[in-house]
Amino acid sequence: MGAKNNTAVRVYEFIITGFDHLSYQKLLGSIILIAYVLILFFCSINLSIVVADRRLHSPMYIFICNLAIVDIMFSTSSCITMIAALLAEMKTISYNSCITSMYFYHLGDVTSCLAITLMAVDRMIAISLPLRYNSILTNTRSIMLIMAAWIIGLVSMGPTTVTADSVPYCQPIIRYVFCDYPAMIRAGCVDPVPYFQIPIIVAMWLWILGGHFTLILLTYVVIIYTVLRLKDKGSKKKMFSTCISHIIVVSTYYAPKLVSVLLTRIGVKLNLTERNAVIIVASVLPPLINPVTYCLTTKELRTRLINMLTKHRVAIK
Repeated sequence: MGAKNNTAVRVYEFIITGFDHLSYQKLLGSIILIAYVLILFFCSINLSIVVADRRLHSPMYIFICNLAIVDIMFSTSSCITMIAALLAEMKTISYNSCITSMYFYHLGDVTSCLAITLMAVDRMIAISLPLRYNSILTNTRSIMLIMAAWIIGLVSMGPTTVTADSVPYCQPIIRYVFCDYPAMIRAGCVDPVPYFQIPIIVAMWLWILGGHFTLILLTYVVIIYTVLRLKDKGSKKKMFSTCISHIIVVSTYYAPKLVSVLLTRIGVKLNLTERNAVIIVASVLPPLINPVTYCLTTKELRTRLINMLTKHRVAIK
């Protein structure tokens, strides 16, 4: 991996400069803060409802809880830095904090992908094999699958973190909005292109293990085939309605990534502001949409949330 002809220095902290050119920093910071609070609120609601109600201790809700935990980790690893820089004007972050948040950010990204894939498989089994669902996908097997997903994520982030930690840094400046792998590599006095092969190799390894997007598409092919064979229109509608929330979650997760890839493929070069905008959307929108979608579209969660709010109002009166 080629290095630039710059003198490396020992970096103890980084300066986040990705927001310096913006005119409405407080407004953007307030929007991100509100989004982060909503993420914590709805994720906590989903977790507390499922944990408190034994009737919801089933694979579907276990997967929802796993996604809520992932969303909290993923959003925290990026939002805290952005909120601190925009609202508190704390634009410095220690080296250890930067590389730690980078690790958890990418871990959250990987485990989100794995969690969404597991949820797709769950819906496919529930719709195509309803009579065998409880025997195929037990709570124990669901937890084992989740544990396997986390182990895969933890292991896959090792090479990325070691690589970022080994890069020589010439100046303590992060030109982006928080610490992620590309931001840290571009802050180093090295040619970044060879270093970007590391996440590509990791992504290929993950693709071989799961083939996530393709697997999700295949599960929906099976679901559509199963539903179209049903004669009862009411049953068809009910089957499709159970997938709406997952379709929204998949679309929200993959849309920013697909847009970025497509723009790159057709030769569109994003400037720093546009790139940061895509990063912010990809980091804040999915963990916000996920818990809100499941909380409001899943009948059991929605009903219990309404009951909680109603009882709270009655208690106040």
